[in-house]
Amino acid sequence: MLQPGTSAIYSYAMSNLKIHSARPSDMEHVASLCWAYRDLLIERSVGLPNMVEAYYAKDSYAALIADLPRIHARPTGDILVAVLDDQVVGCAMYYPLAEPGTTEIKRVYVAPSARGSRAGRALIQESMARAKSDGYTRIVLDTMSGLTEAIALYERLGFQPCAPYYEADPTFLPYLRFFDHPL
Repeated sequence: MLQPGTSAIYSYAMSNLKIHSARPSDMEHVASLCWAYRDLLIERSVGLPNMVEAYYAKDSYAALIADLPRIHARPTGDILVAVLDDQVVGCAMYYPLAEPGTTEIKRVYVAPSARGSRAGRALIQESMARAKSDGYTRIVLDTMSGLTEAIALYERLGFQPCAPYYEADPTFLPYLRFFDHPL
């Protein structure tokens, strides 16, 4: 198991994929990936209640992105980036929830150019390993029903459906999926 701040190297299909804690110089890339994630949510939620505007309104999302280093600060969280062929292509982050021993993984996103590289899988697995090393015993996540590729990946990694772990707007509940995994 890696210590926080170190890199994991995954070799896939003639390229090197590295996962490491985001450095200050990576945060511009993380912000760009987070905005691309929001764009994907907009694309995948056409015809649904406006969850993106409710949860990711531009002004509040911009403030959230600026605050990510504090929200996911060590030693209780982390922001991980996937670097493929010297390019930041993905991110994932986790932070503690009020329930003891529980952490939530957030904003897992891989750029379209890196899909199929296993970067998403590596980001989730490394987040889980680091969260376990940090003392967490359970990891949770939520996603929208339209993110079918993400749901399939979570299921392949052993995540199981669970009850909502926060109070969601009842209008949105039919379109949200909640998962957890013991660590």
